[in-house]
Amino acid sequence: MSHSTVPRDSAEADTTGRTPVASGEATGSGERRPPGRLSLRLRFGRDRVLLLMTLPAVVLVLLFNYIPILGNVVAFQEYDPYVSDNGVVSMLHSPWVGLENFQRIFEDSAFWDAVTNTLVLFLIQLVLYFPIPIALALLINSVVRPRVRAISQAILYLPHFFSWVLVVAVFQQLLGGAGLLSQLLRQHGYDGLDIMTDPETFKFLITAQSVWKDAGWGIIVFLAALASVSPDLYEAAAMDGAGRRRRMWHVTLPALRPVIALLLVLRVGDALTVGFEQILLQRDAVGPGASEVLDTFVWWNGVRNQDFGYAAAAGLVKGVVSLGLVLAANKVAHLMGEQGVYKK
Repeated sequence: MSHSTVPRDSAEADTTGRTPVASGEATGSGERRPPGRLSLRLRFGRDRVLLLMTLPAVVLVLLFNYIPILGNVVAFQEYDPYVSDNGVVSMLHSPWVGLENFQRIFEDSAFWDAVTNTLVLFLIQLVLYFPIPIALALLINSVVRPRVRAISQAILYLPHFFSWVLVVAVFQQLLGGAGLLSQLLRQHGYDGLDIMTDPETFKFLITAQSVWKDAGWGIIVFLAALASVSPDLYEAAAMDGAGRRRRMWHVTLPALRPVIALLLVLRVGDALTVGFEQILLQRDAVGPGASEVLDTFVWWNGVRNQDFGYAAAAGLVKGVVSLGLVLAANKVAHLMGEQGVYKK
């Protein structure tokens, strides 16, 4: 029977002499840090290249996204841009009216009509437009031949690079009073249709234009999520007897759940922004009663009528409500077990 040749007392003395320093204790510098935390100086030295790479983007975001927020002060003024050539000086010399602009907004029936049109259009696009990129991503992902998949993606991506002027012109040539559809109907003895000027179908027309232009671009995120799914999961499901439909239901869709939840939260936060340029181009064709949304309402009152304080108040209300929608949707995502925009 073998025993260690090292005396017990010597071994104990050796182990006690080499007792490691506990994480979080002082290491000689007098500074106590949580386990796994580096000092700010060490982290800056480690990530200085990445910080320098992101610096231009941070500067651009500050200049064009955050500094202009200070201009919302005109919502509490009777802003007159002609007081001075300098916009800041004009804000300093414009009279304060307090909450008068907000009171005017809530008493204006045109504002509430714009809110109604915005919400109705958002709900239509959420039901008809949001699922289409998911379905297209699943369809493209099921294509076996890489060449056919690449050609399909290119065809679907292409309309995203068209301007809204071109998109509206294409739909005018197809669905307008002198468009292709009307001409075919007249050739067969029917009355022509002018869908482009019909207020009743305008919201569905806007949704169809958005689907044609941006649905192909929206599948990029879903295809990236599908690419991260391990093929072993599909093989294991196939070995268990799962067919194509069950593999999609039990493997593919669960892999897309976090991405769907994230994009849905962002879409809800963007509910009050439903396509300014697209709707402005067609506003006169159907009238403001059917086409006026919050963005065009702000533009019409601020730019055309030059009621800058009133328009700024409407835009500020829209921003606050959108922020609340993001927070509420993110909370719902947390309750459903998803991360959402940010973690708990």
